[in-house]
Amino acid sequence: MKRALVITLNEVKLYLQDKGDLAFGLLLPILTFALMYGAFGSNTMFTATANIVDEDKGAYSQQLIQQIDDVDGISVNVLTAEEANAKLEHSDVLLALYIPSGFSDTLAGGGKAELTFKQRGNGGLEGQILAGIIRGAAEGINQELLAQSQTEAALAGTGITQSNIEINVKDALNNERLSPTVGTTEEVIGGSTQFINQYLPGIITMYVLFSLSLSAMAIVEERRRGTLERMLTTRLNVSELFFGKFLATIARGFIQTLILLVLSYAVFQLFTPLSFLACLVVSIVFTAAAGAIGMIIASISRTESAANWIAIVVTMFMVMVGGTFFAASEGSVLAAIGTISINTYANKAYSAIISQGGSLGDTWSQLAVLAGVAVVGLIISRMIFRAVPGSK
Repeated sequence: MKRALVITLNEVKLYLQDKGDLAFGLLLPILTFALMYGAFGSNTMFTATANIVDEDKGAYSQQLIQQIDDVDGISVNVLTAEEANAKLEHSDVLLALYIPSGFSDTLAGGGKAELTFKQRGNGGLEGQILAGIIRGAAEGINQELLAQSQTEAALAGTGITQSNIEINVKDALNNERLSPTVGTTEEVIGGSTQFINQYLPGIITMYVLFSLSLSAMAIVEERRRGTLERMLTTRLNVSELFFGKFLATIARGFIQTLILLVLSYAVFQLFTPLSFLACLVVSIVFTAAAGAIGMIIASISRTESAANWIAIVVTMFMVMVGGTFFAASEGSVLAAIGTISINTYANKAYSAIISQGGSLGDTWSQLAVLAGVAVVGLIISRMIFRAVPGSK
């Protein structure tokens, strides 16, 4: 056992000294993490700029612009008609709102006024959302005018002045906006709303599997060059050599996982200390299962190219069907196929801890499957590993 650990430590040392392996195994996960932080680390609220042409400059047009500007995430950019037309012509903006002259006077006189949307094509997804928000703000003004006219009709002949009616109606509507009769709350089903929680497990498992190709290629190269055979001329036996290589493969994958988990713990604060330790346990078991598959690939391959391609095919298959970036519907064909992917069980275990706030006890079934794959895979790979590793 001590000799196997010596081999493992030496392999890890060589791995950390190899700039190529480090660039792929360590820097690439860090780069991916940085992209995740840029994409999901900031506010996920919808943000956009509403381009508005105000040819009215009256009380109701100003009220409409203010209500649009008050919407969280929406900023207002007031343009002249010439500026808006030029930007639309050059596709600098895809949608602009035009408030016609006389808009406020028409509404004040009890008439019907029209707003105009000018857009390029369908206005784009952002433009369509903005148009819906603007229509909602306009509908608020409609309700205010309707409430005022109905109140005036109901109080006709009572001696109450129109200005008092307007003031009281506006106060009542403002109070309703601040404290609506029908409120809304959000209830999240199936975990946190943070996208990082959804994608972190898939990123972790994907990079561990990608390290299979490096590990398998290294073992095949050593066998082809006779390095393994020369090592067996020492006091090492085949089992110690094989187990040392297996532990080295686990160490590579675990280092990658540890980096992403530490960064997630420090930057996103996704974990408690206990959940972080639970994720480390899941990582060890998963990397053992992945390492066993890597040893099978190394045992059956006779060239580095073959090991590389087999590892890539296995990795992409497991990533695609293992729920790495999208979950398969229960009972579907894809879900049934996904049961043969170790990513399925690792992703479920990570998600149970990271997204759902579970404990290690909630992942015992997934860990049992991964541990079984590690044991069975190690036995199979050992059986097909040649007694004389340098033979062809």
